[in-house]
This record gives sequence, C-alpha cells and structure tokens, in this order.
Amino acid sequence: MSKLLEIALGLVTGIGGFLEAGSLATSAQAGAAFGFQLVWAIVLGTICIAFLVEMAGRLAAVSKHTLPDAMRERFGIRFFTVPLVAVVLVSFLVLASEIGGVSLALQLATGVRFQWWAPVVAVAVWLLLWAHNFSLVEKGAALLGLVTLVFIVGAFKLHTPLNEIGTNLLPSLPHQDGARYWFTAVSIIGASVSPYLFYFYSAGAIEDHWDESYLRVNRLIAGLGMGFGGSIAVAVLACAAMVFHSRGIQIDRYEQIPLLLAQPLGRWGFILFVASLGIACFGAALEIALQIAYLIAQGFGWKWGENFKPREAARFSLIYTVVIFLAGLVIFTGIDPLKLTIFSMALTALSLPVTVVPLLILMNDPRYLGDNGNHWIANAAVLFISVLACIVAIVAIPLQLMGGS
Repeated sequence: MSKLLEIALGLVTGIGGFLEAGSLATSAQAGAAFGFQLVWAIVLGTICIAFLVEMAGRLAAVSKHTLPDAMRERFGIRFFTVPLVAVVLVSFLVLASEIGGVSLALQLATGVRFQWWAPVVAVAVWLLLWAHNFSLVEKGAALLGLVTLVFIVGAFKLHTPLNEIGTNLLPSLPHQDGARYWFTAVSIIGASVSPYLFYFYSAGAIEDHWDESYLRVNRLIAGLGMGFGGSIAVAVLACAAMVFHSRGIQIDRYEQIPLLLAQPLGRWGFILFVASLGIACFGAALEIALQIAYLIAQGFGWKWGENFKPREAARFSLIYTVVIFLAGLVIFTGIDPLKLTIFSMALTALSLPVTVVPLLILMNDPRYLGDNGNHWIANAAVLFISVLACIVAIVAIPLQLMGGS
C-alpha cells in the first residue's frame, strides 16, 4: 500500500513538475507559430526526461548516492565543477523565469505590474523553505497542479484534429522561418529536459530512503509521470494551434496566452489559466531553489536536506536564500519574463551534453549499479537526443539573436 501511495504521489508530482513556465511558454509559442508541426519536439523531450528521471532514481536506490555526490566521487571535484557551473547557471535562469511566471499570474489576476510582485513571490518561496514546510507544500502544489489538466479539456472543446498530432510525431523540416522553428524546437526540448528535474528527483529518492525494492516504482513514476506531463504540453500546443495559428497570430507576450483557454472555456478558462500558471510556476520555483542548494551542498559534502532546520544546515539554507532573492531581483528589473523563459530553455538544451554524459557514465559503472546498469537503448536514446538538441542550439541560438530567417 505504501508503494502504491508513492506511485500516486510520484505521478502527481511528475505532472506538476513537467509543466511549468518553460513547457507552457514554449509549447504555446510553438503552436501559435507553427501549428502542430513541433509536436515531435515535445515527444523527444518527454522520452529523454523519462529516461533521465528513471536513471537518477535507479542510481539513488541502488548506490545510495545522489547524482552530485556520485559525480564528485567518480570524477573528482575539478571535473565536477564543470557540470556544477552549467546546472547552477541554467537552473538560476529557470528559477527567475518561474518567479516571473507567478508574478505574471498575479498581474493577470490583479492588474498590478509583474515586477512589483517579484519581491513578494521571492519572499513567499523563501519563507516556505525557511519555515521547514517544503514537504507539505510540495505535495500540496503537486495536487493543485492537476489544474493544468484543464488544457486537455480545452483541446477537446476546440475539437483538436488528432490526425494532425499523429502526423507530426516525427521530425519534419520547417515550412517557413527556419531559424525560429529550430530555436523553438530546442527551447521545447530544453524545457522538457531541465536538469533540475532529475537532480532533484535523485535527492528526493535518498531522502525517502529508497532501495532496490523501489526500482519498479521508480520506472512507473518516471514513465507515466513524465508521459502525462508531456501529454499536457501537447494539449497546450494544440490549443495554441487552434486559437492562434489558425488566425495567423503570434504570441509575443505572456498576457496573450490566457486566450488558449478563454476561447473554449470562457471566463472560467481565464481563471483556470491564471491558476495553472501561478501554481505550476510556484511549485517549480520551490523545487528549483531547493535543487540548486542540493547540488552545491551535495557536491561539496555539506549537510543538506529538507528535514534540517536552517541553523542545522546553515550553508545549505544560505544557498537557497541567496539564489531566490537574486532571481527575484532579475524579474524586479522588468526583464520580459517570456523572452527570459524561452532563452533559458534554449541554453538548457545547449548544456545537455555537459549535464547528461556524466550521468550516462555513472549508469554504466558496475561499482555504482552492479547488475542494474543501463541498457544500450537508454544510452543511445538519451545521448542522441541530448547531442541533437545541443547541435541545433549551437546553430539556432546565434541565428535567433541576429534575427536570422
């Protein structure tokens, strides 16, 4: 019964963890600009993150190591600083975009400009972590995050043609605006494969004292949780394709995105969109701030854990305090949260080989996994998607920055 509960909570958390500011914004922009043509990018990202989450959980359950701890032990502190810097940088930008997402949800609800909400949101995130209430908040935010299922309802109400989704499950060349097409594609993959998801997952498995008896539970949570999350992202893209692309309208501002649900569901669609954006981004902000603190503390062997009070793990608490307030400051400057979100997702895709290859090496090391090492299919799938996303990002990001076509 306890493992069934773990599966249920894991699936709910997986859905909530997958769809946040990055997946919502990139999927909406993709649908508005290219119709159903980029469904394949969501599928690739979902496959990759499902494999990575399963690997991170398996590593923790079998070796009793978190991912940063195993990387530092296996490769040494000098090598470890490379993925450490990459993950902290992209995670910080994603954290700022999540705080921006919550702030924009509050702007939509109140009319007060988003940058004035940024300090309030940052303080709320920090207080919940500082007050030692993260476990309750995580589960509460995950359950509330099920409101994002409303995008599937919206796609159904808009009579989304399923054959359009089916015919775009495989990659295709763009019909127009190639630079933006590929930039959007890598942003979608980056949003789906954010390193914070699998780094955070490995820490959670250790804190929950997983052992090898949880390997089947781990597979179910990773596969079904990420799969459901990916399905919601496809629904967001479908709503955007039906509402915006059919009218030739591009999404340039977050304020446009509520129309995804306002058209099929009326006023309740607007309310549910605001709730979805705020809840999903707030839950992600909690997880990312904690994950950055996990990563640094685990990598340098400091005391860490959500069950420690701030004075019991002072350096761990200081890390999430600093990153939360710096991320809030970024949004307070008035930077466009949508542009920040899209660009941070593209940078995430660019960094994937640095964050993924060390994990693959660990997953094939019998000293850590014994007989539970990776199958060649998992190695090939993750390596192919990560390298492909990185190569496309190397080409697409400069073209997008230069306004190429």
